[in-house]
Amino acid sequence: MSEINAEQAHLLVHNVLLGTLKNESRTTRAVLAAVPKDRLDYRPDPSTRTANELLRHIASADNFFLKSVADGAFVPGSVKIPDDVKTPEEVAEWYGQEHAKNFEAVSQLSGEQLIRMVDFRGAFQRPAYVFLQAGLLHVVHHRGQLSTYLRPMGGKVPAIYGESFDSAEAKKAAQAVA
Repeated sequence: MSEINAEQAHLLVHNVLLGTLKNESRTTRAVLAAVPKDRLDYRPDPSTRTANELLRHIASADNFFLKSVADGAFVPGSVKIPDDVKTPEEVAEWYGQEHAKNFEAVSQLSGEQLIRMVDFRGAFQRPAYVFLQAGLLHVVHHRGQLSTYLRPMGGKVPAIYGESFDSAEAKKAAQAVA
């Protein structure tokens, strides 16, 4: 891995990654909120996570990566969805509030803070900025999993990277009423 200096890390994060993280968080929030609340136990196969497990994992992990970069350390248990946050809508709301707070903290980091080495659970160490993209890839992967659960659960797939069938149908229905 080629190292970049503090100024380059700051430019990368502020000119590329932060905008991508903000846009992706909107999509993630829409997918989380689209989970039917009466089908949280759904899983397409016994070896997969339930919709609720995946929903909560996505919301907490995305925030865990951001908070860990801002704090300069991955501290297990530092991000936890409160026990009283139960429905997909509540999880999506919690996710959005926490993401905004953690995003703001990351956006305030200096170039020096972005290149400091951070230990990832004793497995390896990388500069902090690397974990912004790693966290993004992690959440996009799991968000894709959850989005494939939606229709079989009786939910609607929101627009993710462009219009989905369901968002196009909703748009047509709204235009017919107007």
